[in-house]
Amino acid sequence: MLEDADNCSFCDAPLVESGENLEPVAVGAASPAIGASSQASFGGAQSVEPEWRREVSRRLEDYRARRRHLRPDDSQSGLPFSRQSKIDEEEAARERQREAERQRQAERPRARPIQRQTERVEICIQPELDFSNAPHDRAHPQTALVPVANLTERRKAGSLDALFLGLTYAGFLGLFHSLGGQLLAEKADAIVYLAAFFLFYAVYFFLFTTCAEATPGMQLRCLTTVRLDGTVPDTRQLLWRSFGYVLAGATLMLGFLWALWDEDRFTWQDRISQTYITAAMPLIEQDALELPAGRHSFARK
Repeated sequence: MLEDADNCSFCDAPLVESGENLEPVAVGAASPAIGASSQASFGGAQSVEPEWRREVSRRLEDYRARRRHLRPDDSQSGLPFSRQSKIDEEEAARERQREAERQRQAERPRARPIQRQTERVEICIQPELDFSNAPHDRAHPQTALVPVANLTERRKAGSLDALFLGLTYAGFLGLFHSLGGQLLAEKADAIVYLAAFFLFYAVYFFLFTTCAEATPGMQLRCLTTVRLDGTVPDTRQLLWRSFGYVLAGATLMLGFLWALWDEDRFTWQDRISQTYITAAMPLIEQDALELPAGRHSFARK
């Protein structure tokens, strides 16, 4: 019934114009033909249909055409508007989605699990180093038969060598002056004198160490040079010892003073050439070094 309605329930159009009387109208009127039959059945109705009824009929027909309900007796569409119907439909859609996912999982080839091979890790602990069987690899005196000369004897030998070297250099300067040379106390001349003295120093130790295995001061103090095993050094080691003398002198005698801190009282030339100075007679035969096991002794301070 439309007695209390101002707008259409389908298209929300105004049902009554302003200033017009309201009349009860049947809802089933949908077309002019139906409206004519209704007028004939009611017999007393107006012969001319109002404008608003035609507008309502037209809009209702358009709405039914859009909703595909062309029959005039269809008052309710077939769409499920109830809440329970929507819930059932969503549940059915989720079920179909889960079923499709299970099918895809079944069709997908299963990856074979990768078997991890057990890695075997071996830890090797380094044993304690033992150099008892490698005497030539050690930088220490290896026999008590040929000990290292004490610092007092070596200092005396060094003092004699310094005296001989100074006298030789003084004789050279005297010869230079006698031949007409001038000895001036200028700064440039002092550098030349110092360079000439160092040249004499290098030649002095090179000649006597390489050729005689000992300097004149060492020979006067009965000192000689031996290898770490107590035997006579070879030419290569003597050449390295000569280089050590030059290096020690170039550093303002620091190589000689190193013996004050060294555990074996070795100088730089001793460490470089793997030789040292001793007051004992050097060993001649290598077999003389063979001592019973566990009775090896080493020369120290």
